[in-house]
Amino acid sequence: MVVAAWPKCRKCSDGELIPLSDYGTDGATVTYKAWVCTNPACGFNLKIHKGNLYINEPVSERTPYQNNH
Repeated sequence: MVVAAWPKCRKCSDGELIPLSDYGTDGATVTYKAWVCTNPACGFNLKIHKGNLYINEPVSERTPYQNNH
């Protein structure tokens, strides 16, 4: 049996970096758009938005029905 592991977070060394996917503006799937540390105390994250890489963007919890309207 092969067991794959996510990469360790290089910021805290306690959590793992897990990928998150999203949908683009045209509805196409954007696989691995962001990577976040599983350690809540760490908060390290990477995100790709419109071709730019963002590191340690503030993270907020939102319900699926909240929009920026």
